[in-house]
Amino acid sequence: MRRIITLVVLALILSACSKPATSTPTPAVTVAPPTLSAPVVSAPAFTAFHMIDTTNGWAITDTGVVRTNDGGLTWHDVTPSGVTKLGFGTTFYFLDSNHGWVVSGDPSSSSNTLYRTQDGGATWNSSTVNFFMGHMAFLNASNGWMMADLGAGAGSDAVAILLTTDGGGTWKQTYINDPTQPNAGTTLPFGGLKDGITPMDMKNAWVGGITYNNGVIYLYQTQDGGQTWKQQSVPVPAGYEQAQFETIGPQFVTATGAYLSVHVTNQYGTLMAVYYSHDGGSNWALTPKLIPNGGSMDFVSATDGFVWNGSQFYVTHDGAQTWMTVSPGIAFGDNFAGMDFVNTQIGFVLTNNTVGTRILYKTMDGGATWTVVGK
Repeated sequence: MRRIITLVVLALILSACSKPATSTPTPAVTVAPPTLSAPVVSAPAFTAFHMIDTTNGWAITDTGVVRTNDGGLTWHDVTPSGVTKLGFGTTFYFLDSNHGWVVSGDPSSSSNTLYRTQDGGATWNSSTVNFFMGHMAFLNASNGWMMADLGAGAGSDAVAILLTTDGGGTWKQTYINDPTQPNAGTTLPFGGLKDGITPMDMKNAWVGGITYNNGVIYLYQTQDGGQTWKQQSVPVPAGYEQAQFETIGPQFVTATGAYLSVHVTNQYGTLMAVYYSHDGGSNWALTPKLIPNGGSMDFVSATDGFVWNGSQFYVTHDGAQTWMTVSPGIAFGDNFAGMDFVNTQIGFVLTNNTVGTRILYKTMDGGATWTVVGK
């Protein structure tokens, strides 16, 4: 599949005879995507995916790692040698079209393998790590964070925070809250389920989650590389003081601007409250509208964002001050398994039905129409 770029050049020609200016369109130029020296995978069984831009993306499948460089039309197998099983629950992070990290191993083992690539999956380096499941995030090719899941139950969740400064080759643990371990901390409590970690730099990061206690928004921040944590004050929407709240943490769209989605649940159902910060996450303000049944949220700029609510996309172009709805023309419904927009027009949705059929859809018009890609 070829990507067509139409270049229209307007030439203003001033002649000695004062002839009027003329416009000369340049013929369309066809540019092929760079060649990927990896086998093409037909209809990969996606379990998770991330698009870097309009053409480049990565995905995890049941058996490995695939990537695309033509906007999802074709996918190439770039699985690290020796890996035969990944699938749901795999810990991974893809920074750009070249850099990626994937953990492979056994959830019950304290010795697993972290694979990392710097050339788009052509080659991988590996190292042994003492974590398996959790949430990983890299700021650049060298600096990254890991919140390792040590086990959850009865409304509690033990985690360890680890940092790397050499691209994942080595990791230093800065915090653990498992009460069965020596030197366990309490500033990021054992109580409460942790849903994600969002670093801004190597000092500042946030962890979201849920406590199942009414009126409590679970958002903790560290300012010292994970050594200590403090719960942030996030205003509860008026009239929902007895509701339960859950967040996965903020999404930064600029160096100091971020959005925070909070799921609000009471006896009448679930709403999404969207908060924003203009000061690097120090303070959070509630935006005007609570979105009914709001699920996934994705902002592509400081002003433009999407929320899926089970039947429609809520779309904002003014920083969540107002929203419009877009009906997708396809009943994603309960099959909706994730979305990733790369700009205001181009986005992707992964579905997974009850019999395990997984389909990747793509929109080119902001969510109104969708086509199947990656067959």
